[in-house]
Amino acid sequence: MKQAVVLSAGEGQRLRPFTVNRPKTMLNIAAKPVLQYVIEALAQNGIRDILLVVGYRKEQTFSYFGSGENFGVKITYVTQDKQLGTAHALMQAKDMTGEEFLVLHGDNLITAGTIARFVKIKPEAILVKRTNAPLRYGVVSLSNMVLKKIEEKPREAGSNTVSAGIYFFSKKVFDYIETEAGIPDVLNKMIAQGVTINAMETADTWLDIIYPWDILSLNSAVLGWKRGSIAGTIENGAFLRGQVSVGKDTVIRSGSYILGPVVIGSGCDIGPNVTIRPATSIGDNVVLASFIEVKNSVIGDDVNLAAGSIIQNSVIDNGCFIKEHFTAGSSQVEIKVNGEYHQTEVGAMLGEGCTVGSNVFAQPGVIVGNYCQIKAQKSINGRIPEKSLIF
Repeated sequence: MKQAVVLSAGEGQRLRPFTVNRPKTMLNIAAKPVLQYVIEALAQNGIRDILLVVGYRKEQTFSYFGSGENFGVKITYVTQDKQLGTAHALMQAKDMTGEEFLVLHGDNLITAGTIARFVKIKPEAILVKRTNAPLRYGVVSLSNMVLKKIEEKPREAGSNTVSAGIYFFSKKVFDYIETEAGIPDVLNKMIAQGVTINAMETADTWLDIIYPWDILSLNSAVLGWKRGSIAGTIENGAFLRGQVSVGKDTVIRSGSYILGPVVIGSGCDIGPNVTIRPATSIGDNVVLASFIEVKNSVIGDDVNLAAGSIIQNSVIDNGCFIKEHFTAGSSQVEIKVNGEYHQTEVGAMLGEGCTVGSNVFAQPGVIVGNYCQIKAQKSINGRIPEKSLIF
């Protein structure tokens, strides 16, 4: 089995503001798009013929991955012009698939080992996993590891075992796709017509990205796999402990304390006297001035953060300019996204290109749209629309 169809056409509306300018599969996790981890896991298993179904902001995916040569694979792009569901996306690749192929979501984090074990069973097959939040997914009913039913996002879950959104199909799956929007509908149709769908359960890492704070979960998981490397300059008096990666032309100044796992990109100026705690990723060309503390956060490229700031459990997107004494503390809060309410531990979510004045306090759970301007000495909370001016 040498071929995979990777579904990467969706926008990810619940991830806004981070998906306004990019598809969700191109969100950076520990310095790489989440889609890259999927492609690398396939390549490690010798699966190098990849049909990549793209749609929303597809030009960014083209530009980054190209032919796939730099990633050890061959990528053929298939366009889903309208995002009408996963079955419709798969149907776009019908004429290019072989007799057997994997189907994966480009926004799901999965290990190469999981793929290696999954492809040992025969199609038709589905990968399943136990979760504490089954209502977010397709809940499955199994009998002797054969799928009997899948119910997408039910009001009540009959079990805590869900579809991981990863399938091993033969060409005959296309015989069952008509007007069905989602692959779970196709699977139920196949079962009703006597097709056996085998199931394999995994206990390995499997994470998806649905809400803004999921960026932090994926980032923490990926950083746990990484080994440290130093390509920049570490001044005397700076202290690095654990798995810390520092990019080319980055300077870690004296008095700074970095406790891994942490990834810092290239061309950054960190410190002096900055504290960076575990599960933090920092992009390229970032400036962190003195007496800043960052913990369990993701900071994008070209961010400038002035002195005396505290960042906890937060995501700050590319190009933000933040003046001194910005506070983004974290606590357990209730957040509403697309009519859904979620309890989660989170700090602040800042979209791309925001400008923040001095002494601003971000209430836990605030979601700030792209290109907002927030004047000095303000307290911000809730959801702030794109291009807002807070004064």
